[in-house]
Amino acid sequence: MAAAKSSIKKITLVAADDSLFEVEPNIVKEMKTVQSYMDEVDQNNVTIPLPNVFSDDLAMIIEYCKKHVSEEETKEAKEEFDVEFVKGLKSDDKFRLLQAASYLNMESLLQFFAKAIADEIENQSVEFVREYFHIENDFTPEEESEIRKQNEWAFQKESKDQK
Repeated sequence: MAAAKSSIKKITLVAADDSLFEVEPNIVKEMKTVQSYMDEVDQNNVTIPLPNVFSDDLAMIIEYCKKHVSEEETKEAKEEFDVEFVKGLKSDDKFRLLQAASYLNMESLLQFFAKAIADEIENQSVEFVREYFHIENDFTPEEESEIRKQNEWAFQKESKDQK
């Protein structure tokens, strides 16, 4: 009877741009969005659409998951991988991966990218943060000047950094 029992060999993830990724079940164990979908579908044919994650980002997420689910990797090797993984990413990549991790409900990856972004914007100017997050300044110069006067303490570090 053991042969009659279904076991998933591969899971096919379909990225937003229709690219297909075949992965082992242990790779997607951190993806709670995928796990909840798997609970609702025929276990013999698991194809999961991910309409909010594009192939470039999904490939990087799968690479990250492979490294982190590997029992052969030491904690130190995983930490070293994390440093190198984030080092090669542009700001927009980190932001997109953060959004993908949020959509996939991957708590550890979400925290990883939130920290990477926080580290990048720490002690930066208001202008830098606006540019980083593509936020349009909707204050008039007079309004912004008044806010800076009222909250001078918040801009003291910024002015020291700019000298």
